[in-house]
Amino acid sequence: MIAYVTVGADDIARAKRFYSAFLPALDYELQEGPAGLSYTLPRQPGESATLPDFYVKPPFDGLPASTGNGGMIAFEAHSQKQVRDLHFAALAAGGSDEGQPGFRDAYGPHFYVGYLRDPQGNKIALFSNDPNEPGREG
Repeated sequence: MIAYVTVGADDIARAKRFYSAFLPALDYELQEGPAGLSYTLPRQPGESATLPDFYVKPPFDGLPASTGNGGMIAFEAHSQKQVRDLHFAALAAGGSDEGQPGFRDAYGPHFYVGYLRDPQGNKIALFSNDPNEPGREG
């Protein structure tokens, strides 16, 4: 099981604006500290943490943050409409478009996804895969 994912950011304020445009709608809560941003899912009393956590931090080695070629982090939305809404919100909050929300021929008939880059260049996917929603035709 993946416990956490960390992306580097040189400008934490820009990263906060971007990630806070959609992660709270996916039930992530933000804790901010001197080491960066920690987005976690709520924990019920008596339960272990819901994973994975998502961290945005300056690189520990003090060098500029960089992105991984081929790396991508996917967040599951509650519906196709939410994918569209959050993709739009993330673009308005400083992200860049890497693929408008929609179906892709390479994936299953209900896999609905939009792609973004955060302000640092990390690739992000927002997706829904609900068989109760309309699927791709063809």
